[in-house]
Amino acid sequence: MRRHAMPKLACLLLAYLFVASPIVPQRAKQKKKPLLTPDIQTVLDSISANSLRGHVSFLASDLLEGRGTPSRGLDLAAEYIAAQFRRAGLEPVGDDGYFQTTDRTIPAKKEAAESANSSEPNAAASSVKVRNVVGLLRGSDATLKDTYVLITAHYDHLGTRANLEGDKIFNGANDNGSGTASIIELAAAFAAAKVKPKRSLVFMTFFGEELGLHGSRYYGQHPLFPLEKTVAQINLEQVGRTDSSEGAQLLNASVTGIDFSEVGAVLQKAGERTGIKVYKHAQNSDRFFGASDNQSLADLGIPAHTVCVAYVYPDYHKVSDHWDKIDYDNMAKVDRAIALAVFMIASEARAPQWNAANPKAARYLAAWKRLHPNN
Repeated sequence: MRRHAMPKLACLLLAYLFVASPIVPQRAKQKKKPLLTPDIQTVLDSISANSLRGHVSFLASDLLEGRGTPSRGLDLAAEYIAAQFRRAGLEPVGDDGYFQTTDRTIPAKKEAAESANSSEPNAAASSVKVRNVVGLLRGSDATLKDTYVLITAHYDHLGTRANLEGDKIFNGANDNGSGTASIIELAAAFAAAKVKPKRSLVFMTFFGEELGLHGSRYYGQHPLFPLEKTVAQINLEQVGRTDSSEGAQLLNASVTGIDFSEVGAVLQKAGERTGIKVYKHAQNSDRFFGASDNQSLADLGIPAHTVCVAYVYPDYHKVSDHWDKIDYDNMAKVDRAIALAVFMIASEARAPQWNAANPKAARYLAAWKRLHPNN
């Protein structure tokens, strides 16, 4: 009997380890709460690198001639964006379908004037009709649906320059075909979701950013939705290229004025949950706050920031900024973090606030108080 006791004991021990060992991690997994709900995970999963590649390759094609403001190429881009909003099922809210139109004179910046097509020498300073493109996704909450989160990008670039040898077209794939394509992709992802955010989402692309934020300034002067009910703006700029002049920018993104308001912290939290490091660039985060369309809305008191992957890259404002140089897999991952941040802001009853402790935010907080005199 004793001779068989040890083998029998060993067998029992092995049997216990075989049965018990997988139970421990399984129970641990059961206790761990999922980071994302199935509804928002569906939104994130629908953001496709291939889809983004398709949008950018058209928007930055030679056919659109660099999307100067104003130009035939800019009009083609506007029609394309509107068609994608229509396809997604967004509600048209402009004065002309998905378009917010203006024919006001746009003064030329030196760089843009030099880039204008020689057959249209005054193109950069003319008043043909130019358009912001706007689509609305209504919120699901009876009260919060009357408040708005803006997700924006500029869709113009520098046009063409006839006196160049060889390539004369400033295609602007990263600046800002990448941001524009992201708006299209995010709009489609949210519109297809079964469960909509509580607040309404406004997807908008601006004209004339390269000439001095003209499209966003025009929107600020002629808002389609009450400014006092607009809780935040997330603006997308140069989110495709990872070959920054400071080195490869993989799985990270910077936010301008990240600590000016609580929007920056929301973006950081969303990044943590989706594997993207959202950070404050030591020099450029504050310096570039006024360099894109978030500035127009911030001046009016709305917590507004721009998300950027590479502030400066080898083809910045050059004819060589082509669509095939963009890292679409990384771009899709960054867009998923942005989508989660949008969902978080649009689902919370409390709106993001300016940071009263940061003196750089003081002017924007004062503007917010003018919008909300009773708060």
